[in-house]
Amino acid sequence: MTFKTEADSGVADRDEWSYAPTLGVGPFRFGMTVDEVVEAAQVLGQTQVSDCARDYAIFSPTWKIDVRRGAASSPPAVTAYVSQAVGLFCIAADAVHGPQVGYDGILLVGRDLSELESDAIAHAEAVDGCFRYMPEGYAVPDDPGVVMSGQLVGQVTRSRPLFMVTRDGAYTEWDSMPSEEYRHGCHGQSTT
Repeated sequence: MTFKTEADSGVADRDEWSYAPTLGVGPFRFGMTVDEVVEAAQVLGQTQVSDCARDYAIFSPTWKIDVRRGAASSPPAVTAYVSQAVGLFCIAADAVHGPQVGYDGILLVGRDLSELESDAIAHAEAVDGCFRYMPEGYAVPDDPGVVMSGQLVGQVTRSRPLFMVTRDGAYTEWDSMPSEEYRHGCHGQSTT
């Protein structure tokens, strides 16, 4: 299935991926090796593997795998992070080019954060559940395996979810977030 958004939203047509907490997203399963991630990504497009900076000695060496749908110069649709110790632990879906992933009926990728917040609060009220706040101050669905980040798209901050499990030497998914994703957030580059 493909989701199509309005042309002026700054969000591309998207494939729909499933998310299973602690298991994975789309064709990726947590714990995969670099080679397995590259093989799974072949159905999506081109991959580029690079080393991640080792900002904290407690983490084992980590690789970043950018998956592009088109030419090598196109922006990554998905970025996967693989730790030597635990394998694939994080999959980030680009707010513009990434696949659409839902959480209990709420679309997570490329959303205006205020609209996502409204949906998360309404969902929590409807199911007598919870929501939590992201660093940018918006409410999002309450799932410890989804760390929501903001990505500037023009003048609007859109949702860039990170689907995660805890990596080596960390206590939570928040502690596991790759340094590159902190730099990518809404204080980083604007994507158009």
